[in-house]
Amino acid sequence: MYFQHVYDKTLAQASYFIGCQAKGEAIVIDAKRDIDTYLEIAKQNNMTITHIAETHIHADFLTGSRELAKVTGAKMYLSDEGGEGWQYEFDHVGVKNGDVIKVGNLTLEVIHTPGHTPESISFLLTDHPATNEPVMLFTGDFVFVGDIGRPDLLEKAAGLAGTQDAGAKQMYKSIEKFASLPEYIQVWPGHGAGSACGKALGAVPSSTVGYEKIRNWAFQFGDNEKGFTDFLLADQPEPPKYFAMMKKLNKVDRPLLIEVPKHAKLSKAEFLDAYEKGIKVIDTRNKADFAQGFIPGSINIQGNNSFATWCGWMLTYDEQFILVADESQMDDLTRKLMRIGLDNIYGFVDNVNDFGFELEKADVIDIDEFKTYLGKPNVQVLDVRGAAEYETGHVEGAENLFVGTLKDNLDKIDKNKQVVIHCQSGDRAAIAASLLHKNGVKVKNFSGGMAEWKKNNNLTVTK
Repeated sequence: MYFQHVYDKTLAQASYFIGCQAKGEAIVIDAKRDIDTYLEIAKQNNMTITHIAETHIHADFLTGSRELAKVTGAKMYLSDEGGEGWQYEFDHVGVKNGDVIKVGNLTLEVIHTPGHTPESISFLLTDHPATNEPVMLFTGDFVFVGDIGRPDLLEKAAGLAGTQDAGAKQMYKSIEKFASLPEYIQVWPGHGAGSACGKALGAVPSSTVGYEKIRNWAFQFGDNEKGFTDFLLADQPEPPKYFAMMKKLNKVDRPLLIEVPKHAKLSKAEFLDAYEKGIKVIDTRNKADFAQGFIPGSINIQGNNSFATWCGWMLTYDEQFILVADESQMDDLTRKLMRIGLDNIYGFVDNVNDFGFELEKADVIDIDEFKTYLGKPNVQVLDVRGAAEYETGHVEGAENLFVGTLKDNLDKIDKNKQVVIHCQSGDRAAIAASLLHKNGVKVKNFSGGMAEWKKNNNLTVTK
């Protein structure tokens, strides 16, 4: 058996390339959309991708299963579980609990594991030339290392009322099924630390059934189903805005993108024309460089591992946008965006000084200045972290307005007051500050955030 764990650290998303070396056949599970990765693995190992599978209809990324099927001719094996409303709406081979997918001398048994979503399935792999006992379980968003999939996404992100309580109860039954498996079986989940599909995912890429039974919080409730469901639904992070669109696009027929697009560098005239038409500008530079000089109205979303997630909060799927980025970054940034279906890149520019603007500057303050604004009646202090982070501890007097929903809550900003913002360590505050600046709010950014605040032992944190 050939096995390769393919991990996209930008979305904390795992996919898997598994092959039978004797037969030269391979299956890819939960493929990302830039499929050249899998084609190269197949080429290097003299294998043909003959099977493609998904664990469920994903909400956090746009899968590349259909792109991969179009290029390779492989069949897609997708869940037919979950009942009405949870079926894929394009051609595929439907699989249900107990079905077996044969890839050369390997078999993958389908196990229906609802909870995160009603149609969720896992794949139990047996490498028959080595043993007739199963050796690996691919769990998707069912069981993670140290955590389990959240059942509230369908309700919070897709607006499907009542689904989170039903999902939590389904999850309770599914983990009982998981716990009955042999403890030596390796567990390979769909996500790692940093994913919004759970609240406490571990950074280790894989685990075992036995380890999860003693380590994972979800297996510590015994017969207390209510205690389990209450804990599962509590304090889940805000689901990114783009999740609802991903759930739709992964279910319905859609245009395919089989290659990573190349985007043009815009001339001065092209950029100014687009800028005057109101096309949004996303500046991907480091927050410190952005603060020193930026194009008026541009939004600072740094091109790091969280780039696609925050673009998913700030952009819609029907608008074009321009990136400020070095040409050497464009392939990486394009891949990050296409993994969540943000394909409407109008072009890019690499130097904000080229267009004749009087560049604006961000007002970044240190902790000493930040303290001078606290408790003042003419100051509004905003904590732009998530609600669960805020509830864990915050600066006394600070209001919580999550950066992802800030543009929908501008009416809560008092323009008659001095606005001062912070997050945990500065990245989200940089996004928020640029967004507020774009909307005419004069804002001071305490970039050190809660990380620096907590280091000052003489300062209090309110819960």
